[in-house]
Order: sequence, then structure tokens, then C-alpha cells
Amino acid sequence: MADLDQVRARNAPMVRMSHDLAAGFLEEAGMRYKSSGHCTDRRIFTCTSLERVRTGTINRIVDLKRESGCPITVTGGTEAGHAPGRYSHGAGYKLDISHNRCIDRYITDHYRQTRTRGDGSPLYRSDAGTIFADESDHWDILFR
Repeated sequence: MADLDQVRARNAPMVRMSHDLAAGFLEEAGMRYKSSGHCTDRRIFTCTSLERVRTGTINRIVDLKRESGCPITVTGGTEAGHAPGRYSHGAGYKLDISHNRCIDRYITDHYRQTRTRGDGSPLYRSDAGTIFADESDHWDILFR
């Protein structure tokens, strides 16, 4: 497998990855992904797909894992069923991760709460512009 640091150096954050390559980088960084449908097909909303995720998105979730020291499980990627838009899951800009005590504390302690989204989810923003939405059963993260 290629080294993620080499991918970072050679390619812009907009390069799209295959599911297998992205999953390999997550695994190499000590993360995993979980699918409620036990599948990776991008066209099925119960799957968790990383197909066509941006390299920059994978770089940033790996950075979050390294900086926080917390376990991270990706539960949503580029699969169908998410809201559309320029900075959406389907466009490769967003990932969902499971709540756990460690990552919840890290996000709320290290980033400032900016406002509350229309659905009631508190939003936290990093200095780099990453937006964390605290949804009821997961974090919805926008990596711009």
C-alpha cells in the first residue's frame, strides 16, 4: 500500500480514492469502518462506502485520530441516503463517525461551539474550518 504522506505530497486534496484504498489508509492508521448493511456499495444507503472520497477527507480523519488519540469508527461515507450538495457526503467532503467518550470529549474540549443546526445538532468548528455536527447517534464531519 502507498504511504498516505506520499499521497499527500503528490496529490491535491481533491483527488478521489477507491473504497479499498481509503479503507486501507483507515486501517493503517488504526481506524475501521462499520456498515449497518455489511456492505460497501455506494448506491445502497445501508452500506458504508468510501468510494470516491477525497484524499483530503481521508488525510483529515487520520489527522483527527492521531491528534486525539481516540478510537474512531467511520459509519458513513459517500453512500446514497445523505443530503446532496457541493460539500456533501456524496461529493466526498463528509464522514460520519461513532460517538464514544474519548472523541466526544476531544471535539467539545478542542473546538468552539459555533451555533446549532436547524435539526438541533450543536456545531463545533476547528481553526482549519472542519465542522463537527453532534447528531444523536454519531458525529457528522465536514472536511473542507
